[in-house]
This record gives sequence, C-alpha cells and structure tokens, in this order.
Amino acid sequence: MEAPPGGTAAQEAEDEPLLLAELKPGRPQQYDWKASCETWSVAFSPDGTWFAWSQGHCIVKLIPWPLEEAELSCKASERKNRGVKADVKGGGGAKEKTLECGQIVWGLAFSSWPPYGDKEQDGLLAPGRSCLILATGLNDGQIKVWEVQTGRLLFSLSGHLDVVRDLSFAPNGSLILVSASRDKTLRIWDLSRDGKQVQVLSGHTQWVYCCSISPDCSMLCSAAGEKSAFLWSMCSYTLIRKLEGHQSSVVSCDFSPDSALLVTASYDTCVIMWDPYTGEQLRTLRHVPLPPALDYGSDIHASSLRSVCFSPEGLYLATVADDRLLRIWDLELRTPVAFAPMTNGLCCVYFPHGGFIATGTRDGHVQFWSAPKVLSSLKHLCRKALRTFLTTYQVLALPIPKKMKEFLTYRTF
Repeated sequence: MEAPPGGTAAQEAEDEPLLLAELKPGRPQQYDWKASCETWSVAFSPDGTWFAWSQGHCIVKLIPWPLEEAELSCKASERKNRGVKADVKGGGGAKEKTLECGQIVWGLAFSSWPPYGDKEQDGLLAPGRSCLILATGLNDGQIKVWEVQTGRLLFSLSGHLDVVRDLSFAPNGSLILVSASRDKTLRIWDLSRDGKQVQVLSGHTQWVYCCSISPDCSMLCSAAGEKSAFLWSMCSYTLIRKLEGHQSSVVSCDFSPDSALLVTASYDTCVIMWDPYTGEQLRTLRHVPLPPALDYGSDIHASSLRSVCFSPEGLYLATVADDRLLRIWDLELRTPVAFAPMTNGLCCVYFPHGGFIATGTRDGHVQFWSAPKVLSSLKHLCRKALRTFLTTYQVLALPIPKKMKEFLTYRTF
C-alpha cells in the first residue's frame, strides 16, 4: 500500500484539525433563544470568495472570504464573543451582508450567474455583468434566490408543500437548481427561464434530506429517511437506480470532484463509497467509538452520521456525527486520520481550494477548522483528469492492463 499523498499515515494522524475561528450569532440572549437557532447549512461560493451561514432565526449571513488574518490566527476569535458585525470586511474589502429570509433557512447553494452580453436579463442584472447568486431553502417550502454582491432578492420560487431541506446548483453554470423537500419530492428549476419549474421527481416515501449533482452534471443523488439513496439522470430526469446497502436512514451524500465516486452517510453509523455508474459498493467506513486514550471527554458514542463531504482533490472525506466528533478520512487507508471535538454538529463543507473545513451546529454557531493541504500524486492527477470525461464502463473497455483499470476505477488507490 502506498503512503497517502503528501505524507505518511503517521504524519497525517498527527495533523489534527485546529479550531481557527468560531462565529456566534450576535443577537442578545433571550428566553426563547434555543428555538429555531440551528445552523442547518453552510456553504462556500465556488470561487471561494464568499461564505454563507444560516445562523438561525430566519437569517443568513454572507461573509466575504477570507476572514481577516487576525481572526484565523487564534483558536477563539474576537468575533466569537461579540457576534457578527455588519461592517466587518474580508480580504477583498467587501462587506458582509444579512439576508432577512422571513422563515427558518434550511438549505443554501451558490452559483455563478453568467453575463448576457448587451441584453439585460429581464431587468434583474446589468447587461454584460456576471455575478454570484445564493439560493435559500425555507421552512414554508419557498426558495428565495439572492444576488450576493447587493443582497437583492431575484426570485421567489414556489411549489414545494413543506420544508426545503437542501439545494444544489448544476456546477456547469447552467442555472439549473435542484431542491429537496420534506414533501418527499425533488424539484428541478431553471433560473435562466425566470425560475421555471422543469420537473418534479417523485418516488421517495420519506422526507428528502439531501441532494447532490455530480460535477459533470450527468447525475443527481438524493437521500431521504430511507435505507436507500436514489440516483437520477440529469438528462432525462428519470431514476437510474436505487443504492441499497445501509441499515438505517440515509441523510447525506456527495460526489467526488471527478464524478467517479459517490458517498452516502446514514444513521447506521456508516459511510458507503459507491461507483455511481455500476452501483457497486467500493468501501464502507464505520464510525466506531474512540479508544479511551483518544476520547475527547464524550460520555456517549451515538455515532449516527449527520453530514459527509469530499475534499477538493478527492482523496479525503470529512464527516460529522452525533458522537461529537469531526473526522477526516483517508480513502486509501479506510480509516480516520484526524479527529476534532465538536458539540452538536449538523453539517460540514470543505473550502473549494482546500485547507479549511466549515461546520455548523445546533447552537447556531459556525466553526472553521484547519484541514491537511494535500499534494496529490501524479498518478491520482492523471486518474482524476481521465475520470472527468470517462465513465466506469468506458474505462473498462480501454485496451489497458487490469491493474490500471482497477486504479482508474478506484478499486485500488
């Protein structure tokens, strides 16, 4: 077995995530403070210039990234104590913004809005100008879409009959938005056509918790309160297959950067790594109690998963579980290489360029953790480049040695 890219397993294990900053809501403590204060979703913009935080109480904070260097240089920043102030600036001089959504915010998703030449796009944006947009999924079933730079509301999309739990934009800039709801459906929206509802995807029998579009925009995965995840075609909007293997509700899913892998996380304490093209289970990562020497003082070992996400280079996973731990997994070793104690974690996401992980909690807080910056091997870079345009079946049809096929299809690392 080869050493993990960037170092040995022992070196990786020593590189524990450090808490770089923690943001807390800046509102005064009230008797009903704990009601609806959860941070259900956190997100970085694709270009890494903005961070969005559903901090509870119907508010989304848009924070320019990076945070001031001083705020990332210590474990507990000053903002942890004083809350978020509207005049704080990021590295680029942009000011953070507050979006008053009017309902509890559950899902967040960024996308770029491409320029439209000399023609203004229905009066929404200035002609010839591209911008960032943020979609917010709300408690009443609405989806509100905002322009990030101005904080202006662009669309209010109606159709869902219950909470919009998650959102995912097609990464190719087509302005196709997928929403997942407690009404047991997914809906496809086309913002380039004035937010037209294109399709309703039915088949789940429980609340839909999560949706994820593959980076090549060919597939959609959805996770509901069921033991199987659904894989859909983004071309025909039809069900490709059900991924069956978990023993309890599947609650989170994510594709690898080259679309060759899919991971699902479940209340059964397991993450399963799949080949989405064949439906084959490639690995199972089990969340087990820590040895006493590594236990961070938790008196419980309820390891139900809450969230899973791929690292930008595709060799690591981050998971958040109910046992009060953030874990970073090496996919080659199939074991966690780093742990960090966190309480009441709900969600996690990697910074698009690596080096940081953001997590949200039931208390309405956001924490930023250091993550290993990985120098990928040349072999993996070649595999990643090939798999961005070759399916598993196309790889298997190549006239190359069996070991090379196993490597390219992630049967070996």
